[in-house]
Amino acid sequence: MDCCGALFLCLCLLAFQNGKAETSEELLQWMVKMEGTKSRRLPSPAQQVHILEQMLLNTSFQGYSLTLRTRTIQSLAFKLGCDFTGLSLSSGILEQVPQAMARHAMQFPAELTQDACRTRPRELRLICVYFVTTDFFQDDDNSSLLNNHVLGAQLSHGHVNNLREPVNISFWHNQSLEGYTMTCVFWKEGASKHYWGTWSPEGCHTEQPSPSQVLCRCDHLTYFAVLMQISAAPVPAELLVPLTYISLVGCSISIVASLLTVLLHFLPRKQSDSMTRIHMNLHASVLLLNISFLLSPVLAMSPVLGSACTALAATLHYALLSSLTWMAIEGFNLYLLLGRVYNIYIRRYVLKLCVLGWGVPALLVLFLLTVKSSVYGPRVISLSDSQENGTGFQNMSVCWVRSPVVHHVLVMGYGGLTSLFNLVVLAWALRALRRLRAREKVPGARACRDTVTVLGLTVLLGTTWALAFFSFGIFLLPQLFLFTIFNSLYGFFLFLWFCSQKYRSEAQAVAEMEAFSSSQMMQ
Repeated sequence: MDCCGALFLCLCLLAFQNGKAETSEELLQWMVKMEGTKSRRLPSPAQQVHILEQMLLNTSFQGYSLTLRTRTIQSLAFKLGCDFTGLSLSSGILEQVPQAMARHAMQFPAELTQDACRTRPRELRLICVYFVTTDFFQDDDNSSLLNNHVLGAQLSHGHVNNLREPVNISFWHNQSLEGYTMTCVFWKEGASKHYWGTWSPEGCHTEQPSPSQVLCRCDHLTYFAVLMQISAAPVPAELLVPLTYISLVGCSISIVASLLTVLLHFLPRKQSDSMTRIHMNLHASVLLLNISFLLSPVLAMSPVLGSACTALAATLHYALLSSLTWMAIEGFNLYLLLGRVYNIYIRRYVLKLCVLGWGVPALLVLFLLTVKSSVYGPRVISLSDSQENGTGFQNMSVCWVRSPVVHHVLVMGYGGLTSLFNLVVLAWALRALRRLRAREKVPGARACRDTVTVLGLTVLLGTTWALAFFSFGIFLLPQLFLFTIFNSLYGFFLFLWFCSQKYRSEAQAVAEMEAFSSSQMMQ
C-alpha cells in the first residue's frame, strides 16, 4: 500500500511539473476524494496533503484569487507580486459550512515576499488550506485541537522562516476557554516515528486577548493549530525566575548533601545495619533525581538532542519512581521497628528491598519505552504573561513524560499511593510515640526531643511530596513555593536526619560506656 501510494505521488508530481496546468474542477474533485472513506485506496495522509499543495500551486485561474471548499476542506490561492503590502483573511466566507461555526483568521506581513523577490520570479503564489478535521494530522499523543481546526499556508518560492514580523493566526471558540491550557503549535513534518509529523510549539507565541480567542504569532509558514489541555491555570511567568532560582540552589545543596552522606557512611568501613543501608539507597535515588532534574530543561532547549532528551526524561521518571518507592520502604521499615512485630527475621531483607526499590521502577520505565517510547521527550509548560490587551503565554520545555495518561497513572497516582501510605504510617507512629511517652511521664526536655523526632520522621517518609495535590485555586501559589522549597532541599533534610541519628547513636554509646565503667568501679 505504501509503495503504491509513493508511486502515485511521484506520478502526480511529475504530471504537475511537466504537464499542463490543472483546472479548478480537478482540484475540487481531489478535495472530495480526500474526504472519502478510509476504505478507498488513497495515498497516505502526508501524500494527500502534498498533492493538494502541488495542485494549488499549479492550478490555473482567472483573477487575483481562487477559493474552493468542500465539507471539511477549504483551499485558497492568491497571486502576489513584489509590491505585496500584506494580506488579512477571515473565515467569513465559511458561513455556509455547518462544521466551521467557530471563526478564525490569518494575517500575513509585507515581509512575506521579500526573500522571494530577490530572485526576481515571474509570479508568486500564496496558498492557504483550512482543515476542519484532524484526520490528516494525527500524532503520537492523539492531541486535542481547538475546534479541530488546522490552518496552513505556503509560498510558491519555498519555505518561509525567521520572519521579523510574525504571521498572526487567530482562533475563536463559541464558549469561554477558561480551565484549559492553550498552546499554539505547528506541524513539524518528519519528527515522529509512527506518523508523518508531530505538533511542536517552536517559533510560535501564544496570546489570549479574550476568554474565547487565541492569537498565535509565528515566524514561519506551515500548518498551525491550537493544542488544548485540561489543566489548572498556567503558572504566572513572573514567578519563573524565583522558582527556577530556588530549584537550582535547593537541588545543588541536596546533591552536595547526598554525596557527603554517602561518603560519611562508607568512611568508617564497618558493617552497617539494615536501617542505615535503606537510608543510603534513599539518598542514592534522591541524588539521581536531583541531577536529572537539573539537566532536564537544558537538554529540552536543544532540538538536535531529541534522543538524549528522551533518555533523560526516562531517567528522571525512573529516579522519581525509585525515590517514591524507597520512601514507602522507609515507612514499611518504620512499621516493623515500632510495631508489634519484634524479633522478626527476613532472609536477605535488604536485597529484597533493593529489588523492589530499584527493580520495579526500572520494569515500569522499560515497559513504557518498549511499548511507546514517544511518551518521553520534550514537555511544553505554559506560563501566563499578563499584558495590556489580554493574557499571553510563554512556553517552557523540559524533558519529561509527555503522555497525560502515563503522567496521571505513573506519576500522580504512584506518588499519591506512596504519600497516602506514609501519611498513615506517620500518624500511627505518632500515636504509638504518644502512648509510650504518656506511660513514662516525659519531662519538657524529652518532649522537645520528640518534636524533633516527629519532624525528622516527616522528612524521612517524604510526606512533603503530598503538596503536589494542592495545586488548585487559592492554594496554587503557596503550594508552588512550599513544594519547590521543601522538595528541592529534600536531600539536605535527609542529611540533617542522618547527622542527628548518628549523633544520637554515638551519644547513647558513650552513655552506655560510662554506665558500664561506673558499674565496674563500684564492684
